[in-house]
Amino acid sequence: MAAVRVERLVTSGTFSLDGGPWDVDNNVWLVGDDHEVIVVDAAHDADAIAEAVGDRALRAVVCTHAHDDHVNAAPELAARTGAPVLLHPDDLPLWKQTHPDRTPDADLADGQTLTVAGVELTVLHTPGHAPGAVCLYAPALGALFSGDTLFAGGPGATGRSYSDFPTIVESIRERLLTLPAGTTVHTGHGDTTTVGAEAPHLQEWIDRGF
Repeated sequence: MAAVRVERLVTSGTFSLDGGPWDVDNNVWLVGDDHEVIVVDAAHDADAIAEAVGDRALRAVVCTHAHDDHVNAAPELAARTGAPVLLHPDDLPLWKQTHPDRTPDADLADGQTLTVAGVELTVLHTPGHAPGAVCLYAPALGALFSGDTLFAGGPGATGRSYSDFPTIVESIRERLLTLPAGTTVHTGHGDTTTVGAEAPHLQEWIDRGF
């Protein structure tokens, strides 16, 4: 039996909200084995993501939140593969800014479990960067897929519409820093980190008043 693995694909495009756009590189995460996968955040390039999926069954396109740089390739990828697009309903206002004529296929809910290749990923609702932001925790892999909630160096940005700094701090403190310190954090942009490495950074941000 092939081992379950985590694969990263970096795609490039733009992010637009409250002005812009800004050039960004996004991490697209694939979780699965040789037979089936899920995609976490279908960003920018449906062709590249479909190529990374290959001939494996795509079980779901999971959106950690609905900023356009994380969902702009989701409908096309879903149309090509038949996979459902999953999003927390609190992020529908953001989703509709990018895809006004196409709704997600199903809701994500706090505590929900997604299973791929025998591995369970638990949905953690972590609002702050966006109202419907979620992270996916896979204890069997020692992995957290944090979207834009937590990065190497601190919390995700909260300077734009639909975001709130005290809320993201509470989400990280209550939902993420309670996970094992060795948990690998696979972020929406940039480098991977660990839960333990980020605990002191959060307190620094709080002390600085961000």
